[in-house]
Formats: sequence, C-alpha cells, structure tokens
Amino acid sequence: MTRPRYPISRRLSLAEHLHGQLVNDPYRWLEDSGSEETRAWLAAQEELFTEAAVTWPDRERFGTRIRELLGAGYVSPPGWRADRQFFMRRDASQEHAVLTVGTSMAVASPAHPGGERVLLDPMAIDPSGTTTLDSWQPDKEGRLLAYQLSEGGDEESVLRVMDVSNGQVLDGPIDRCRYSPVAWLPGGKAFYYVRRMPPDEVPPGEDQYHRRVYLHQLGTSPEQDVMIFGAGREKTNYYGVSVSWDGHWLTVAASRGTAPRNDLWLADLNTSDPAAPEFVTVQEGLDAQTSAHVGRDGRLYIFTDYRAPRGRLAIADPAGPGPDSWRDLIGEDPEAVLTDYAILDGDELSEPVLLAGWTRHAISEMTVHSLASGERTGHVPLPGLGSVSGISERPEGGHEAWFSYTDHATPAAVHRYDARTSETTLWRGPPGEVRVPEVRARQVTYRSADGTEVRMIVMSPSQAHAGGGAAADAQAGGGGDAEAGPDPLPVPDSLPVPDSLAVPRPAILYGYGGFGLSLAPSYSASILAWVEAGGVYAVAGLRGGGEEGEDWHRAGMLEHKQNVFDDFHAAAEKLIADGWTTPRQLAVSGGSNGGLLVGAAITQRPELFAAAVCSAPLLDMVRYERFGLGQTWNVEYGSADDPAQLGWLLSYSPYHHVRDGTRYPATLFTVFASDTRVDPMHARKMCAALQHATGSDLPVLLRSESEVGHGGRAVSRAVALSADTLAFLARFTCLEIKD
Repeated sequence: MTRPRYPISRRLSLAEHLHGQLVNDPYRWLEDSGSEETRAWLAAQEELFTEAAVTWPDRERFGTRIRELLGAGYVSPPGWRADRQFFMRRDASQEHAVLTVGTSMAVASPAHPGGERVLLDPMAIDPSGTTTLDSWQPDKEGRLLAYQLSEGGDEESVLRVMDVSNGQVLDGPIDRCRYSPVAWLPGGKAFYYVRRMPPDEVPPGEDQYHRRVYLHQLGTSPEQDVMIFGAGREKTNYYGVSVSWDGHWLTVAASRGTAPRNDLWLADLNTSDPAAPEFVTVQEGLDAQTSAHVGRDGRLYIFTDYRAPRGRLAIADPAGPGPDSWRDLIGEDPEAVLTDYAILDGDELSEPVLLAGWTRHAISEMTVHSLASGERTGHVPLPGLGSVSGISERPEGGHEAWFSYTDHATPAAVHRYDARTSETTLWRGPPGEVRVPEVRARQVTYRSADGTEVRMIVMSPSQAHAGGGAAADAQAGGGGDAEAGPDPLPVPDSLPVPDSLAVPRPAILYGYGGFGLSLAPSYSASILAWVEAGGVYAVAGLRGGGEEGEDWHRAGMLEHKQNVFDDFHAAAEKLIADGWTTPRQLAVSGGSNGGLLVGAAITQRPELFAAAVCSAPLLDMVRYERFGLGQTWNVEYGSADDPAQLGWLLSYSPYHHVRDGTRYPATLFTVFASDTRVDPMHARKMCAALQHATGSDLPVLLRSESEVGHGGRAVSRAVALSADTLAFLARFTCLEIKD
C-alpha cells in the first residue's frame, strides 16, 4: 500500500507549563472551526476521504443491506393519558420516527380506524430531514402536548404546545430548553420546565449552563415565567422535575453535570403555592443517585443506589422523606442490577402488584412482587436473552404494563403484561418485515490486567458455531429460553472456538465504558450486516459502564479511567487468544466517550489492531472542558485545573500520546459539524497528529458531515455513515464478502 499524500497540517511549537508539567499542543489552530486555514484543511481532508472511499468495494453492498435491515422500523411503548395512547413509530419508508396518538377502540372514529393517527412528523415539518423531535410530554388529561424540536443536529430544543385534537400550536416557541423535562399541572393550564438563562445574563462562554426551573402559564410570555428553583446553585447543574398524577406533589432533582449523585426535594402543592413551592429535603449531600415519586397509594417510592450500588426500591412517608425513614421494599441483589419498576394497582386486581426490571450481566429479567410487602411472587417470561426497556403503566392505575424487548437480531417489539392472568402478549410488533440473518451470540468472561472479571458478547455467523456451545450461548433472533427465570446465566471463563472457526475472521471490537451506561443486547443493522458478511462482532461490558452497578461505573472513572482501557485491551487479547481473530484482522470502534476509548486503544496498544473507527470523540483531555458540554463531564474525567487530576488526564489523553514513527492502524475519524456536545476539534487535532506521526502506510482519514450533530439523524444519513465505516473496516481487516 502506498502512503497517502496527506494535506499540509501546520505544526506549532506551542507548549504550556501546567502545574509543573510541559504540555505540547502543535495543532491548537485547528480548534478554530471558523478560520480560513481550518476550512481549507477540512476541504482537503474531505477530498482525501472521498478519493479513498471510492476504492472500498463494499460501500454500496453494505448500504443496501443496512437499509433493508433498518426496514424493520421502530415502535415504542405507549404513554397513556385517559383514553389516549402516545407512542413513537417508524416504518421502512420513513426517515424519522413519528409521534402517533391512538385511542381505545371504544372511541375510535371512522376517520381513524383503530383510533391511530400521526401527531408529529419531523419530515412534514422539515423535508430536509435535519429537524429532530427531541422530547414530548402530554398533559395529564391527554388534550395538550408539549414537544421540543431542534434543527440541524444542534440539539438546541425549542418548546411548543399543541392541541392534540387538531394539531394547532397553542403556545411557544420557548427557546433554551435543551434537555428540559416538562411536568404538567392538572387541567393543562401550566407546567414546570427547565430553561437556561439568557446569554447576556451569564459570564461569557457559559451560555450552555446556568439552568433554572420555571413555572409557565399557558398563553403567557416565557419571559414572565416564575423561577421556582436553581438560583445560586452550581452552574453545571441539570434539573429533573415531576408532578404526581393527582397534582399533589412536586419533585425536583439536581445533579452537578453528569455526576453519579443528586439532591432531591419534595413539595406539597396542596398546601403551598405552585409558584412558590415549599420544599422539604428527600436527600442532599449524599453520594447517591435517587429518584422518587408519590404513588397512588400515598406512599413515597424511593429508587436509589444509596448503600446499594446495584439499586434498591424503598418506601417512605412524604411527610418525613429523609433517608433515615426509608424502608426497603425490594432490597439490593448481590448480582443483578435493579433498573426499573412499575406499580399495577387497578380495581380488577385482588391485591396490587409491583413489577421490577433487572439486568444480570447486561441481560434483562423481570420479576413480580407483592406491592404491600415486596415479596417476590413470580417472574415475567421474556422472548429471549435480550434487553427490556420502557416499562410503563397507566398513570391513573390499572392491571397492565407495557415494555419493549429486543436482542441482537430481534427488532424491538412492545409487549403487554396483564397482572390479572400473569400473561404476556405482543402489543405492537416491528412495523416492517425483514429477513434477519441467523447469528450466534455468546457471552464470554475474561480477566483484565488487574484480575477483574469482565464480560463480552461475541457475535458470529451461525454456521460458525455448529456443535458445542454453553448455557450462555444463544441463537440471536428468537433464541434463548422463553421460560427462563431470573436465575443467573452460567458464563464459563473460556469458551473454546469450534473447529469451523479454525480460520480466524475479521472482527470488530466495540466498547463504551463511561457514565454508568450499559451496553445491553439490542438490534443493530450494522452489526448484523457485518456478521452476515462473515465477520465477528464483539461488545465488551467495560468498567465505567453500568453493567454491574454503580461500583462498576466508579471503577472506571476519574483516577480509575485506565481500568477501562485495560479492560478493552484484554478483550482484544481474549479474541486473539481464543482464535476468533488476529491483530491483522481486528478493528476497534466507538463513539463519544467510546471514541476516547478507541483513541486510547490505538495510542496505548497500536500493535493489537489493524483498523479503527473513532466517532465524535474526546481526544484532547487537557482542553476538553473548554468546548461543548465539557464542563459537565469533569465529574466523570477530572479537571485540568486541578494538579492531581491533570496528571490523571495526561496519563492517557490520546492526543498527547501520539508518538512519531509508530505504526498506527488504519484510522477513520467521523465527526459532525453541528455537534454541540463533543466539539469536532478533538478529531481534527488528533487526525493531524496521526497523519504527521504514523510510521505506517495505512491511511488516517477524516469524514466530516454537516447539518447533523451528536444525537439523532435521518435514516438515510445513518445508512451512509454505517456503510462508509463498515466498508472501511472491511477493507483494512481483509473481510471478503462472498456472494
């Protein structure tokens, strides 16, 4: 392979002394996206990428297959308000999911058989496909809808209110509502929400922070809204707000950025003015994440990891809600993580029922309990070894619950549980029918550098696994024991590779390892397209995530961040040692915090990998706080303003560990110009550094995309991105797709 002719990237002799350490930054000029020099550099990189991409033989084939697999569409569990149900739905022909409203069959109209109609379609609002529906919340009666739209991928949500019956916009726009919850008061005349302060009222450069909780009266100017909470508190605070179904109780939560802890307050709206609530403390200053709501039975339900890293559900009296009064309803499990719950207390039931959602080593389970005592009385059968999300109930009470189920080769479908009969039925299947390839998914346990056991799911073509197997080996796409209860999955320490895999295959290793987020089984068109083409795909549940609870998260944050990278390196070594792949066939992939993971992998262990895709990454960990939402993440990573924490950051910051003459893998950076979370400057600087330093002829490329950001995108944009990345990885791991 001939070494690419890279665009000229001017190197500065820029070095700063920070807390006694010399920090080089030769490409700081690439932080300025608006400069003529940066724009010219980006244009040259785009030309280089385009010239290279046309030589990858499988782009069109991957794109076609990914589009077909995405044709399954999407459906979400319903949110009920009186006789109306609200849910998201996307069929094969749609670029974005649409918000659908339906009614019970008893009140369906001839104009809307079954009572269903589209309420909000982003493509109808903006045919360019660059407008996204960020959030929505019906009022308590189901007559009004608060919804938030953003344009061009910037996630800068603007809030409006519509009449559900006719789609007429009644209120708004209200700007600066990014990540705002909406909590309606009964009657639909007012709601609580979160809004950033005006830019001219905050210090320069801090306009993404300084949130406050407001009360908005419908039909009035938002500038007249009453601030009810947040003044004088930490500038990076995020706030949660909710109102109980009967309008009696207001709950407000505050967390400093993405910290794994929050404070929580409760106000009785029957005895205090909604515009000036009198708050009592549920928890403040505790190192714990807690949510709370007052149930229909008048008890305060506390969902917390306080003194329970894997989670527990407690109850208390709203009149005395402090931690000393909490009494466990469902205690902590020594292995499973409590993730969700729902209360079923309809008049049709002889006694109220509590549903609990769990994950055991990232695989979902559901159990049934007595609401009065918390005693476990049964379990909810699931379709396979996969993931449950969105457990929901009727706000006014009832005997039904809805939840979404998916696994590696099963498109998400919504199921309905009936507590009267203990039966689970399909409520809504995937809108489209697709031919899903058969794949094998098995969970492998391996040991990291310090001896910690880590789990990884390895997917391969089903024909590669004839014979053998173990209890943790399941056919994805309908496999697994539908009657499997909540007992732990046996996970052997080592699974031998069958004879049919004697020849190692091109493989992709994916990870995240941050912010307590878990990588659970889910349907992925890209993964399926890769495995169907003959490759292996592995997903590692690294420390820093939430797969094993909050202790698992904290073992991979702040000064422990290197554990995440060690877990990832060990996963690669496990795949190689067990014969799944070789260093010449192994690629790594990740985005956002996972992009940081990829950057650390290729700078710390470049010899392990043939290729890498690094998407929307953090890579300059010395200056990350100066861009995007960086200051909200210093509770996860640390701050360069602190001498000790600068040491942590510099120990792994990928941009600062690029070494001249190192044979780096083929690397593709993918970035999005409207990304307001992770600034594309990280990838620009790292791309220039690698192009300058690499001793390999393998390419270092940058794919930059406009009018999209860090979050959701139109299907066609997602297909194009996935096709490019898979074709790149196929080319440089030598995956040969056979017709």
